[in-house]
Amino acid sequence: MATHHTWNWQHEDWPNWRFDTDNLRAFEAQFLLNAGQLLGAWKHLQTGEQEQLKINLLSEEAIKTSQIEGEYLDRASVQSSVRRQFGLTADRRAGPAEAGIAEMMVDCFEDYGEILTHKGLHAWHRMICNGRTDMQAIGEYRTHIETMQVVSGPLQTPVIHFEAPPSEQMQSQMDAFIVWFAGSKLPPLTKAGLAHLYFVSIHPYEDGNGRIARAICEKTLAQALGQPSLIALSHQIEKYRKSYYDQLEANNKSLKITDWLAWFAQTILAAQDHSIALIAHLIAKAKMMDRLRGTLNPRQEKALTRMFDTGPDGFEGGLSAKNYMTITDTAPATARRDLGDLVTKGALTRTGERRGTRYWLNT
Repeated sequence: MATHHTWNWQHEDWPNWRFDTDNLRAFEAQFLLNAGQLLGAWKHLQTGEQEQLKINLLSEEAIKTSQIEGEYLDRASVQSSVRRQFGLTADRRAGPAEAGIAEMMVDCFEDYGEILTHKGLHAWHRMICNGRTDMQAIGEYRTHIETMQVVSGPLQTPVIHFEAPPSEQMQSQMDAFIVWFAGSKLPPLTKAGLAHLYFVSIHPYEDGNGRIARAICEKTLAQALGQPSLIALSHQIEKYRKSYYDQLEANNKSLKITDWLAWFAQTILAAQDHSIALIAHLIAKAKMMDRLRGTLNPRQEKALTRMFDTGPDGFEGGLSAKNYMTITDTAPATARRDLGDLVTKGALTRTGERRGTRYWLNT
């Protein structure tokens, strides 16, 4: 028999959350500074680059928010769905799961200013359950009589990580949540972190609660900034997925949640840093390609583009002559000559000797 916990929603003063605002003040200030820096960098991008970044960012977020829940989507299919949602041409048919999550991401991005409603949440739920046939309630709060539990481990001796309020409370719990969300004047990081924990504690849907909670966070931040936050929140959470679940579990029994809010605030700040690095990388690419225009052969151009496309962290372990030959389909002598020329032109830097020679983008 599992030991009986009092879950957060079982406390008599639920949902009067308690936290120490002094502990969060520095994070909130940093968030606004980063947001200013991110917007400044975004404005330096050409329209085409802004479009590209938006599509890459939302596609990556769609993939990662699904991956956090153990669902693996097809990248190319997600990207073409995101393009289609923005009214751009897309080159392939998307599966229902890919099309659905892309629709939710773009909706959240474009209509962040809309007030949060039951109807809007149900619409998101329908999007992320697109094509599913294994659920009773899609696009509505759960109604099943069985207890809603988050469990892991073997069937005989399951570990109960959380138990949510019973289904008959969903309407009243969500009414209260929506009223709180509309009226809350908390600073952005605190409100986003609290909205996430509050929503998953109610756990109003049969499935998809985590994905919707993260979309609500994005909406919170965008509303505070007056524009999409452009951050890779799910990218960051997925990187520390175990810690994310540990933090949620450590903070689901009490209404004192300073630890959760601090963890979540730091996660958002790291997500901002990631986006700032992405934009800096795109700007560096545009500058370098401009400077070298007309001086590169098609092989060199192809290799540089491929290197930039791997993102700010670049090729794992650097580019070798062998990689270059594979990318450009060329002979060893030509590869050596091309690479030497790219170093001379200041596009690449070189480390190591002989077979250990590696090339890196010189940004």
